[in-house]
Amino acid sequence: MEPILKNRVPARILDITEMVTEYAPGYEKFINEAFLFTANFHTGQFRSSGQPYISHPLEVGLMLAEMKQDPETIAAGLLHDTLEDTRATKNEINENFGEITANLVDGVTKLNRLDIPNTRTRQAENYRKMLVAMSNDIRVIIIKLIDRLHNAMTLEYLPNEARKRIALETHEVYAPLANRLGIGWLKEALEDISFKHLYPEENEKIETLLKEGLEDIETYLENVKLEVEKEMAKNRINGILSSRYKLNSSIFRKMKSQNLDFHQVFDICGIRIVVESPMDCYSVFGLLHTKWKPIPGRFRDYIALPKSNLYQSLHTTVIAMNGQRVEFQIRTKEMDQVANEGLAAHWQYKENRNLDKDTFDKFKWLRQIIENMSDETDPGSLLDSFKVNLFEDEVFVFTPRGDVKSFPKGSSALDFAFAIHSEVGIHCVGAKINGRVVPITKELENGDVIEVVTNENRTPSPEWLHSVLTPKAKQEIKNWLRQQQKFRSTLLGRELLDHDLKRIDHELKTPIQDKDLLPITEKMGFKTIDDLLAAIGFGNLMSKEVMQHLLPENVIEDFEKRENSRIRRFLRRITKRSNTGIKIKGHDEKLIRFAKCCDPIPGDPVTGFITRGKGISIHAKDCENISEFLNQEEQLLEVDWDVSESKELHPVPLSLEAKDEPGVLAEISASIAKCDANIAWLSAKTHKQIAGIQLEVQVYDLKHLKKVTKSIRKLSTIKSVNRLHPSIARNTKYYENET
Repeated sequence: MEPILKNRVPARILDITEMVTEYAPGYEKFINEAFLFTANFHTGQFRSSGQPYISHPLEVGLMLAEMKQDPETIAAGLLHDTLEDTRATKNEINENFGEITANLVDGVTKLNRLDIPNTRTRQAENYRKMLVAMSNDIRVIIIKLIDRLHNAMTLEYLPNEARKRIALETHEVYAPLANRLGIGWLKEALEDISFKHLYPEENEKIETLLKEGLEDIETYLENVKLEVEKEMAKNRINGILSSRYKLNSSIFRKMKSQNLDFHQVFDICGIRIVVESPMDCYSVFGLLHTKWKPIPGRFRDYIALPKSNLYQSLHTTVIAMNGQRVEFQIRTKEMDQVANEGLAAHWQYKENRNLDKDTFDKFKWLRQIIENMSDETDPGSLLDSFKVNLFEDEVFVFTPRGDVKSFPKGSSALDFAFAIHSEVGIHCVGAKINGRVVPITKELENGDVIEVVTNENRTPSPEWLHSVLTPKAKQEIKNWLRQQQKFRSTLLGRELLDHDLKRIDHELKTPIQDKDLLPITEKMGFKTIDDLLAAIGFGNLMSKEVMQHLLPENVIEDFEKRENSRIRRFLRRITKRSNTGIKIKGHDEKLIRFAKCCDPIPGDPVTGFITRGKGISIHAKDCENISEFLNQEEQLLEVDWDVSESKELHPVPLSLEAKDEPGVLAEISASIAKCDANIAWLSAKTHKQIAGIQLEVQVYDLKHLKKVTKSIRKLSTIKSVNRLHPSIARNTKYYENET
């Protein structure tokens, strides 16, 4: 059970004792005495709001009672500030309320009374003491989190500087800690409150935008729930459906990290389905994916693989009615309780109050954090380590100046470089991690100190996209590559246009001027001349379409007549693959064609064969069709590939043998795509759990082909990969439609 945080009436001791009596009879006197003790010592003290100080421990005690915590924990909640802010001693608490309660209060108590002038050091020592107390009794942190929650709920009464400092600490330390303990409602409450104080304008803006479309969203979700309920009823699955909304802080974080507008955040709302059993969870999951299309990569099975905070649920996002995305969380009642209450549920009052070993084992990660930090002697380092270890799916690293940067787990040194600055990322050549030089692909680990190494001559390549994880780095690389591609395409477009203009009009001596292109640009719907030229370079626009606006109609007609003459058609046919990177030693330019019988690609050993009336045929040296002519030296030419020529894609047929398993074609396709190659054709047959696959892959040269085949062979489902001879490939069915 979680406390109601909005529209709360002031807490009274009677409310606490009545609530505790319902689930732990016999402790009314114990709780009342704890209240009288703390009220006596806090007499005359007031909070910044002007209320008597006793109102704060009463609120903490009531929230703990609403969570059904044991009587010692509630008593410690009432007493938690007495050691820090009054003359009370631990011995007094021990004598009156027992050793357990005294230790809990001592664990929560800060060290503000110690003479430590440095705020950072004092904060680090507070965390150290809290960790030590947690190692003995984890209930300390439950009290501490509720204490922080109520303090955060009254931040508006503090001076601006103190308010921002406490809100930041709540956001960086206490909300993540609540998350690691699995107390979902508390984590969300702390995040929401701290966000309102750290980003008041952004919070107000998001709040306004949410209210504007709230009625439509609620109506839509109700319709989706009705559809799901019908499907569940048909399959005799009982469950409770409820709408859920993303926190303002989560919306803002996603907008900022992915550079999105509010209306581009599609998972603002979702639906939670609570069913009877894990089997029902998977059944509902199947129903959703049958009814609507799931979004790839948005499925998480935390039932089979629970988070370290014990969270269990199925997550999936589908394209539901009207093409809108809807996120679903599917879980059992027990899983829902753990998701909301987490560790706190294990310390709820029970008649048998002995916690078994299994319960403690579920939180081994917490003890490991304590053990990992026990040898830390520097208070500043301990403070950073404490924050770092709170995050399950994030890593925290440091700049040489000691600034902390957080990244998703699996991020690289290149992600770090782009987080520092776009220019740093673009010119990154490596990094020094903890003083050791590493490549840009090195994965970041918690606590790393990173210094980026740059070089002005280094710029991104498409392979960089495989080395980064963060949206910012991916977007910056894509933007740079897109700009460079557009720049190259603009230059190419201008060259193509000038070349074609000269072919049509031989009297054209100077390249086309921008003043001549400007009116055409506007007429053809382009914003700038560069956009027009880039479209030609990309191949999205034919230069002929532009020339029709630049040259007289009769000039173009005369050119087309010349191009369509018989001799021109013959020359185009026999020079189909000329100027593709072949050097002919000792000869001037010749008519060159590539033999279809062997179809060599750059890198293959080749030879030239002079054919009367047809020019030079380029064959692979091992081609059977020229083996009988190898002794006719007068007809053979020594040829080689000219690597300086611009590259083009060449089709190569491959034959694969693979295990007949679901997803094998997708794995092969992804493997080829990673090598920047394309699949032009594909055919597959299965027999006795073996898949025979033939495909045509487009590569630049032999080196590129070897990279592709090596990548395919690495797949566990692949048994063999072989390059097919073109003549064999053409006899297979997958070439039947070739023209």
